[in-house]
Amino acid sequence: MGRKACHRFVLCFGSCIYTCESAQDGEQLGEEAGMLYGEYLMLDKVLGAQRMLGVENKNPVHDEHLFIITHQAYELWFKQIIFELDSVRNLFSDVLKEHQTLEILKRLNRIVLILKVLVDQVMILETMTPLDFMEFRNYLRPASGFQSLQFRMVENKLGVRQENRVKYNQNYAKVFGNDEEAIQKIESSEKEASLADVVQKWLERTPGLEHEGFNFWGKYKKAVEVLFNEQKVIAAQEKTESLRQYRLNDLSKRREVYESIFKKDIHDALVARGERRFSHKALQGAIMITFYRDEPRFSQPHQILTLLMDIDSLITKWRYNHLLMVQRMIGSSQFGTGGSSGYQYLRSTLSDRYKVFVDLFNLSTFLIPRSYIPPLTPTMKSHLWMWGTTDNGIEENNKEC
Repeated sequence: MGRKACHRFVLCFGSCIYTCESAQDGEQLGEEAGMLYGEYLMLDKVLGAQRMLGVENKNPVHDEHLFIITHQAYELWFKQIIFELDSVRNLFSDVLKEHQTLEILKRLNRIVLILKVLVDQVMILETMTPLDFMEFRNYLRPASGFQSLQFRMVENKLGVRQENRVKYNQNYAKVFGNDEEAIQKIESSEKEASLADVVQKWLERTPGLEHEGFNFWGKYKKAVEVLFNEQKVIAAQEKTESLRQYRLNDLSKRREVYESIFKKDIHDALVARGERRFSHKALQGAIMITFYRDEPRFSQPHQILTLLMDIDSLITKWRYNHLLMVQRMIGSSQFGTGGSSGYQYLRSTLSDRYKVFVDLFNLSTFLIPRSYIPPLTPTMKSHLWMWGTTDNGIEENNKEC
């Protein structure tokens, strides 16, 4: 008898289950109807991947199951973040067009939402008490979350630099032992262009930075100078000498801050010290996008910068929540199970040295009142509308500005 035509399909929300009944007697068609839910997701492997060492040692510990499930969930989400990061880096490697920018926004936002889940997931693990953890902690030695290959790759692909890591975190052999494959993957991820690298190149191509065109940087420097001169006049009119000196000293310090971006040699020295990350021109692009974010063509780039800061913020929050959990579970003086210094090591990762897009957080330092922002010329406005709409790319459009 030939195959019967299917007349009913059932879609279960979130599980992609398809069932098919024959027109004659309701008999399921089995493999001919496609994979089942469990087969497609390979749940036999996923749900069977919890190795309970307490059970193996005939000393079952209830919360060991929660510990394993939670960390496996972290690793699955890390895998998805890596998948999204790789795709975003590939999109940034080309001259962006509008539809690509929208795709980048969607994928970066997805990473942000995943990180929010990871931040909140720490609370689930905190339902385990320190005494509960002590019952199976010895089974973990020398294993540790510190040895998470995927999290290290997430950091590298984002752009955490090797020289900015704390000293212990730089020794791969000490962390991953004899796992040559893990060390090779980490070293490979360091050699690839990180998200920070491709974002920097993208910012350097910001239209309007050209000296022969709109020359935003030149106009911005003049606007800052006008602002400071006006504020100097106001400060000099203070009634008391002490207040007058206070205003003038404050103005002098603010001038020095602005000089750190206007003088390339000072900026480059700060980059060499690790206090800044972006090149001088990339920083100019980020400031310009921030000023003109209400312009249609700068709206999406500004949203990208905001999402990059969100990613940095959420990873810092995750580190902080993890730090508090570790302190609660093992205190602040014990060493971690993987050989790290535990609490002390985790606390050191909360500094700006681990922020990839620290320059974006500091952009507000260089803002000026809206009334002082150089107005866009009609030519520049026209150029922005054409930006990214041709196959010739940004570089050719820049020549038209």
